[in-house]
Amino acid sequence: MASYVLKRLLLMIPTLLGIIVITFAVVHLAPGDPATLMSQSAESSSMNEGSAKSIVEETKKLYGLDKPLPVQFLRWVQRAVTLDFGNSYRDHRPVMEKIWEALPITLLLNIITIFIIYIISVPLGIYTAVKPRGVADRVVSVVLLVFYSLPSFWVAIMLMVIFGSGDYLNWLPITGILSHGADKLPWYEIVMNISWHLILPIVCLTYGGFAFLSRFTRASMLEVIRQDYIRTARAKGLSEWRVIMKHGVRNALIPILTLMGTLLPALLGGSVIIEQIFSIPGMGRLGFESILSRDYPVIMAIATISAMLTLVSILLSDVMYKVVDPRITFDKREG
Repeated sequence: MASYVLKRLLLMIPTLLGIIVITFAVVHLAPGDPATLMSQSAESSSMNEGSAKSIVEETKKLYGLDKPLPVQFLRWVQRAVTLDFGNSYRDHRPVMEKIWEALPITLLLNIITIFIIYIISVPLGIYTAVKPRGVADRVVSVVLLVFYSLPSFWVAIMLMVIFGSGDYLNWLPITGILSHGADKLPWYEIVMNISWHLILPIVCLTYGGFAFLSRFTRASMLEVIRQDYIRTARAKGLSEWRVIMKHGVRNALIPILTLMGTLLPALLGGSVIIEQIFSIPGMGRLGFESILSRDYPVIMAIATISAMLTLVSILLSDVMYKVVDPRITFDKREG
């Protein structure tokens, strides 16, 4: 097992390098750059053409955009190795400082969302698999299908209109994560204020996940409980609860672990749509605004960290396979 993990860690290096090269090429070959955007803003402010061109040249020299792409890439890699992603082109602040400001908000939002989705969807999928084609299974299937078909932006707008606009009910805040001046309140009131702001975004982020994960768990569980070893366990006289929980659920969790391999990058990436609608200053909104302003350092930093977390997540999923089912081996000698 240790040798397998070591090999995977070594393979991450060329994989991560390839991802960085592709991301760098896509970002820089896309139409538009910070200098061009600045030139357009200068032209719109009735500045003469000569002054606009000088601003473009100065901007390119300031950001190093006048250098060839290979040189820009090597300079960026040299700094990224030490986790120094440079300064933002937008406001000249350190990139890591902006990420550390947005990351806790996104982590809080997504950890709560994922916990709610798993704590409800997995038991629901197991229950509907144990009693397939029953009334409960059909009702749950219809309800979850309706939830899955509702677009999150539409649900977010409807919830804002109903619960936060004042036209119907004015119960919940619809923007930000903390009320103005609430940072001066005692810590327990700050926690309550943040929780109050997170209700609508969490509802919008969770309802769609119920349908996907519960149906996935149901299909995995149905495949497991039809196996011969489940019938053998029942023939031995074991209780149905013990058969399902000890022999069925443990093996049904293996495909679910594959989905969990995407959790770490999802925690970092955040939700662009929901964070934008509710004006939440998280990673999703930061990435979206950076793309619009062609803020290369922020875009590359988010893409690099996401790639690293994706590779680590896949490795952790493989290790969890061994924990859930000791029969799974990665070493030829073990096999």
